[in-house]
Amino acid sequence: MNKQLICIFAVFLSFISLEVSASSDDGIISLNGKWELSYWKQPEQPVLSPDGMKQMEVKTITATVPGNVELDLLSAGLIDDPMIGNNVNELRKWEEFQWCYSKSFTSPQLEKGQRLQLFFGGIDCLADIWLNGKRIGKPENMLIEHSFDVTNEIKQGENNLLQVIIRSSVIEGQNYFLGSFSIGNFPSEESTFIRKAPHAYGWDILPRLVSAGLWRDVELRVLEQARFKDVHYMVANLDTAQRNVRLYIDAQLKLPFEKFDKVKAVYTLNRNGKEAYKGTTAVVSPAFRYIMELKNADLWWPRGYGEPALYEAKVELVDEDGSVLATDTKRIGLRTVQLERTDINLPDDPGKFCFIVNGERIFIHGTNWVPLDALHSRDNSLVDEAIEMAVDLNCNMIRCWGGSVYEDHHFFDLCDENGILIWQDFAMGCTFYPQRSSFTRNIEEEVISVVCKLRNHPSVALWSGNNEDDIALRWSLLPFNLDPNRDVVTRQVIPSVLYEFDPTRPYLPSSPYISEAVYQKGCDEKYWPENHLWGPRGYYKDPFYIDAQCAFVSEIGYHGCPNLESLKKMMTEDCVYPWVKDHEWNDEWVTKSVRRFPVWGKTFDRNNLMINQVRLLFGEVPSKLEDFIFASQSVQAEAMKYFIEMWRGNKFNKTGIIWWNLRDGWPLISDAIVDYYNSKKMAYYYIRNVQKDVCIFMNDARDGNHPLVAVNDTRHASEGDVKVTDVASGKQIFEGKFYVPANGRVQISSLPEQKGQGILLIRYKVGNQEFTNHYLYGEPPFKLKEYKQLLQKTNLYTVK
Repeated sequence: MNKQLICIFAVFLSFISLEVSASSDDGIISLNGKWELSYWKQPEQPVLSPDGMKQMEVKTITATVPGNVELDLLSAGLIDDPMIGNNVNELRKWEEFQWCYSKSFTSPQLEKGQRLQLFFGGIDCLADIWLNGKRIGKPENMLIEHSFDVTNEIKQGENNLLQVIIRSSVIEGQNYFLGSFSIGNFPSEESTFIRKAPHAYGWDILPRLVSAGLWRDVELRVLEQARFKDVHYMVANLDTAQRNVRLYIDAQLKLPFEKFDKVKAVYTLNRNGKEAYKGTTAVVSPAFRYIMELKNADLWWPRGYGEPALYEAKVELVDEDGSVLATDTKRIGLRTVQLERTDINLPDDPGKFCFIVNGERIFIHGTNWVPLDALHSRDNSLVDEAIEMAVDLNCNMIRCWGGSVYEDHHFFDLCDENGILIWQDFAMGCTFYPQRSSFTRNIEEEVISVVCKLRNHPSVALWSGNNEDDIALRWSLLPFNLDPNRDVVTRQVIPSVLYEFDPTRPYLPSSPYISEAVYQKGCDEKYWPENHLWGPRGYYKDPFYIDAQCAFVSEIGYHGCPNLESLKKMMTEDCVYPWVKDHEWNDEWVTKSVRRFPVWGKTFDRNNLMINQVRLLFGEVPSKLEDFIFASQSVQAEAMKYFIEMWRGNKFNKTGIIWWNLRDGWPLISDAIVDYYNSKKMAYYYIRNVQKDVCIFMNDARDGNHPLVAVNDTRHASEGDVKVTDVASGKQIFEGKFYVPANGRVQISSLPEQKGQGILLIRYKVGNQEFTNHYLYGEPPFKLKEYKQLLQKTNLYTVK
């Protein structure tokens, strides 16, 4: 090492006096905690090394890892909270900066044969990693994990300096040449080549916040000579009635050559602390398969359909003397999942889109999952409460939307435990992505990383190529009639990876998917078996919704204003009210609508959805903020309830509804039923009522009569009592019993269409449990005051 480099190290070490946490039993040493963060404006030729930093005007602050640079700037008093008012717009000027994270640490002493790996759970995004003055890696993907063998670069038992230099994603994006297909679509064109969460460049549900940072854990990992590289569990065959399961276990390992033929692999399955299976085999190669034949096994089921049974699955490498050389432990569920899907929906041959688990058709009622936070280092602290809400709402599926990041294991562990199926988009959305090998190689690497990380989770039910990329071609290039089936990314690269690494799970090229058969018909929505129902966003009983031809709707939503307490948190005091002045929305309400660039001026469309929808249902728009909030939330709640009941009332002609969406990832005005502060809107409680496993509700009248419907999303028949009364008059409309077969639907009765306007209260009993629901009858406009009074009389919901 030359003297100049030694001096540079000395300077850094003089102001970095940071400790790392102690080594854990599994050989992992955390490098989380306090780091130093340096920053400077990126020059025309970016700084790629510590030497290059010497030429820059560098400033340094304290940083926290996991973290985002904005949170460190906020802690240092250099920016205002981007969650409040228009402050997020001030982050635009920071997009041209480079960043350097620095940390000194003492390395452990390695024993003979051990290796040392440096692991990053998430780096945002374009980075050069230096250890003790040597570049060890150049990761360029925010969305996947990165690891590097640093055995030869580390100074064992001594001080080491780790530096991560991050380039500006916005400036670097200018280096890529885009094709015509990639220009003019929903996200910024600059984002298409950069493997970063698409929403970061601005969306209609999240602001432009092009962050940087070490947003997940950083660790040193001590690797033993004998170790597992991967263990993959696949259910090859399953008999639901007999509960017999054939389970494949594919293992790959590192092992000193002299140990082959002498070491054995020991396989055990444990359930609730009891051993369910044990077997052994000799290890003769670094990759091998073991087949378990299980009798009377406990199966993993989605919510409502049975227990989500989980096993502790363990594989050990055991030496001749009985010593354990390596262990791999996972939690697995025994289940099969299929997607019964046809390529086109025709009048005489209706399209199919139905999930089947363990041979049982599953009616889906669930939610779309968007970023938990625009600054993703905070995601982990928010997962538990969000999943608790999904469980409380009885969601049996979560669709992880393609504009976000991939959630970490903890999210999937919770879904495994709670029987929530996962529809996982790959992180692409609303854009036609580059087709060149320079891009597709990155996608291949990403898909391999994500699939191999998550494929052992029983909750993962579907891989989807992207969100709305197929139909993005129609938005901006409709006259050219381009065929999305020529897309190399979703029709070749991704399915090839899945065929090799996860062949047992269904794959959907895009959502919605424009198949070749649909394309040949002209791409009209009526041909799509699965669709996103947004459309004109008018009255929720418009023909657009009630005449939708798709069997499965994977996005559908309605705007609802947040609660007053949340508005006061997300805006400055003077801008909470009036929200409209001189027929224009005030600027903070526009920012929260969301507006990606202030130079676009006043953009009202998103907020005007609320005004239009309130006027359609109630005939007027209240001027008092509290009344407006109640009216807006009421419309959203009635709409969302109506959509779910309309879909469930037509089970299994309709096979699932995944509504938009559970929770906001930034303080805004949106379709979410829970805002960024975890404050629930009225729609939350309406949806909770209509997503019960056994649910009774009324659908709209046909030929002068309302169907009173019972649905049963369990594998056991259900029966009980039901009573329907008019809330205003107290008049009893119906009283009787009901029986609904397992996983079925029945029409209990046909009730005369009610005259005028009002609310019917539905009370029903299943076993010892009592439930309630309501039905709003009549034609709009309704009087807001009368609606509120009737709702209070139901005692169903807390009405302020």
